Amino acid sequence: MTAASAEFRQAELSWRIAAIFRARKPAMTDLSVFPVTKKWLARFPERIQLYSLPTPNGVKVSIMLEETGLPYEPHRVSFDNGDQMSPEFLSLSPNNKIPAIIDPNGPDGKPLPLFESGAILIYLADKTAQFLPRDSAARYETIQWLMFQMSGIGPMFGQVGFFSKFAGKDYEDKRPRNRYVAESKRLLGVLDRRLADRAWLMGDTYTIADMATFPWVRNLIGFYEAGELVGIKEFSNVTRALEGFLARPAVARGLIIPAAAPAAA
Repeated sequence: MTAASAEFRQAELSWRIAAIFRARKPAMTDLSVFPVTKKWLARFPERIQLYSLPTPNGVKVSIMLEETGLPYEPHRVSFDNGDQMSPEFLSLSPNNKIPAIIDPNGPDGKPLPLFESGAILIYLADKTAQFLPRDSAARYETIQWLMFQMSGIGPMFGQVGFFSKFAGKDYEDKRPRNRYVAESKRLLGVLDRRLADRAWLMGDTYTIADMATFPWVRNLIGFYEAGELVGIKEFSNVTRALEGFLARPAVARGLIIPAAAPAAA
């Protein structure tokens, strides 16, 4: 199957799933047992509740929700206001990190609260049977690349941002910055070699591994303005895949939806 035909079939599946959810009669869902809903009111409690911001980790889940067509209601967790440290948010995400969700129709039809972006991506993939291969070997290979992002790409790129754009840029000792730049370049090399003969990390199949990885690449060379620092032009396979990622309509929507979400009460 070509990449184009695979993406057409995936888009058709997403459309069908979205149509099924639109056709369902909204359930009378009570989310009042979750303290977070006191601070961020659920206007549509029958939908997945997303608590997030447009950070590389935050947009992973909004992109996934847009790709799958699942109905959801986004809520903005403002770091400027310290929302992430509020008792209400900590009741959902005890590590005070975004994103987090509540699915009112979780396993066995019961509400499911969930935090950690990687866990949420796997859950939503299983829920919709999308973007995570059903074949066991391919499934674990996809999760392997998801973990590669969670354990390496995110932390190291984030450190580059700190030492190149934020407070760390003023440190006279450049050895910490140089260490994280070198490690980020190594990780970009791993990605570039993986993508040398593949459209996506799993070949022609676009998966949650791509949704997790490319928001961080975008942030590294965009918001962090560290493209020249890490020599991004040396990694042509990465930049080619990033362009394909950003060209997806669901990605374009997912990248802005947390920013436009209602703030806490």
